Order: sequence, then C-alpha cells, then structure tokens
Amino acid sequence: MAPVLDPIGFADLAGFASDDCLAAFQTFLRSAKTLVEASAPTRPAVAPSPALAAIAREALAADIRETSDARRFFERRFHAFRVAPDPGRETGFLTGYYEPRLRGSLEPSPEFSAPVLARPADLVTFPAGCAPPSLDPALTGAQRSGSGLLRPYPERAAIEAGGEGRAILWLPDAVELFMAQVQGSASVELPDGRLVRLAYDGRNGQPYTSIGRLLIEAGEIPEAEMSLARLKSWLRANDLAPGGKARALMQRNRSYVFFKLETAFDPADGPVGGAGIGLTTLRSIAVDRGIWAYGTPFWLAAHLPWRSPQPEAFARLMIAQDTGSAIIGAARADLYFGGGDEAGIRAGDIRHACDFTVLLPAGEPR
Repeated sequence: MAPVLDPIGFADLAGFASDDCLAAFQTFLRSAKTLVEASAPTRPAVAPSPALAAIAREALAADIRETSDARRFFERRFHAFRVAPDPGRETGFLTGYYEPRLRGSLEPSPEFSAPVLARPADLVTFPAGCAPPSLDPALTGAQRSGSGLLRPYPERAAIEAGGEGRAILWLPDAVELFMAQVQGSASVELPDGRLVRLAYDGRNGQPYTSIGRLLIEAGEIPEAEMSLARLKSWLRANDLAPGGKARALMQRNRSYVFFKLETAFDPADGPVGGAGIGLTTLRSIAVDRGIWAYGTPFWLAAHLPWRSPQPEAFARLMIAQDTGSAIIGAARADLYFGGGDEAGIRAGDIRHACDFTVLLPAGEPR
C-alpha cells in the first residue's frame, strides 16, 4: 500500500530552521556516494528514483560548509510531505537501536559458550515481497538444496539445534547473541584486548517476532516497565538452557541473523547498515525497505528520553540508511543511537509516538 502523503512547507516544520542541517547533509553525503555509484546495498530496498540520484550527484559536487547552506540545499531540492500514520495507529511509531559492545572469544570455553554463526553457503536471500512463487511471500530467504530447489530456511530453533553455519566467534551466553542479532551488529573485545566487529551477513528470511511484545502480552513485564535491561534480566532468570522457558521464548522469534567477522575497522565509525554504509549516531534511521529508498531524508518530531531518562523534544533531519525485520510501515522507523552501554540504555527506552515528514525530490511525480 502506498503511503498517504500531505504536502507541508518547511516553514511549518517546528524546529527545522534551528536544526543542524550540516550534520544531516554530511550524513546524506554517505548515501549520495552509493546512490551515484549504484553500489549494491547489504539488504536490497526500493530502488532510488532518478531524481534522488541526481540530487545525490549535486550534493557530492557542492561545497557546503555552513548549516544555513545545507538547509537551503534541502529546501530547494526537496518537497516535504507529512506521512499519515499506518493503519491501526493514531501516530507514527519510533523505536531505537544501537551497536552492543560485548566480550567474546575466537575459541569456545565455559566463559564463552554461545556460538556466532557465519552465513551458510546454502542461504539465498531476496528483497521483501520478492519470494519465488513456490514459497510463502512473507519469506525473504530460502535454503538451496543440492539439486538447486529452494525451500524455506530452517527456523531459529532448528538452527540452534543443528548448527546450520560455522562458528566464527563465541559470546558469553544466548542473551548476548540474541541481542546482537536484534541490533544487527556488535563490537566485541577479545581476551587479548583486540576489538573485532560482528557485521550483518544475512538472515534466514523467516518472520521476525518481538519477544518483548510477547512478554508484555503475557503479563510478564508491564509495558510501561519494558526496557532492554528488564528484558535481559527476565531472560537470564528464566532458564536459557535448551528447552528452558527463556530459550523457548527466544525461539518464538523464528528469524535468525548470521554474521561476518571484521578485524580491521575504525571503532569511531558506525556499523554498516542495510544501505551498505556506516551509520551516523542520531542521524541514521532504519525504515521499511519495501516502501522507502535508502538515502531518503525524513524530518522526525517526537518527545523522547533521548539524552537522559527524562523525555524532551526531539526534532531532527534524518537519513534512511538501514532497515530491519521489525520495521514495517510508512510511518515507522528505528533510530540509531550509536555504540555502547549508554547508547543501549537510551535506545532501549524508545517506544514512542512520532510525527514523520518525508522529503521527496522536487518535481518527482507523486
């Protein structure tokens, strides 16, 4: 279903005139390079329009060093449209995510017993909504048999039981592995002090289910008290062993993420998102890749606990540079908070209403 859009002037976007549009422009430049080069994304999305690619070329050629110039760039090349809430919602919906910083080992041990699996050679992935006719249209991945036939890839429970991929790293427990999979990446400190990164390298294509939502619906954790810390605490208190209550809950999320190991990277750079570029803290968002093209700017306005536990105004120009299995709908996004424990605390507290305004190239047919 196409999003419902209502035109709005930039002057009517409260806070737009005072936002640091230069920071947004510099984030857009990362997307611009991939748009111009037509680089293959990590996770395929809606193709960018020729008009967006043309704006990307202009951005790369422009000499913009002031916030005022960056603001004019966006105002002159884009038109703003309010995005109507998705069916069943009164407002748009925003969550947060981050890059965990964990401890791990290249060898298994009693301290590091949860294997991180590499992408299996028999995994085939395809864009959302593009499953072969023989498969469930909700799937985004499949297993290729020795004869070349495609079948649904095993679900989380079967992968954990059978080890569908080779282990590239071991983490302390199944909770840390699960959270790294939900976030899509993690930086990991090895016993010798070296830092490596787990980078997303595909998933089994099975539907994603929020176990936090399952716990809320079951009355295990009140919705007002749900947080990343509370979720982790519940899991560790309810038997992570195979067949245990916590493990069974995690396996109700049939989706399973595979990783590749990066050993040479700048820790200051964000992890690579679905668009194939590094993410920028509080400027990159994950969107529904079946609706929006990577590189699309959005103005988000909400009241969030984004700098402390106390909610305050959040109004920023963001760039769509990632996606996620749980990010479904036109007025739905995941806000990247950066890496580390503090970022995790802030990101884990975000489940808030949000007003969405999309910036689409001027002159592009609607």
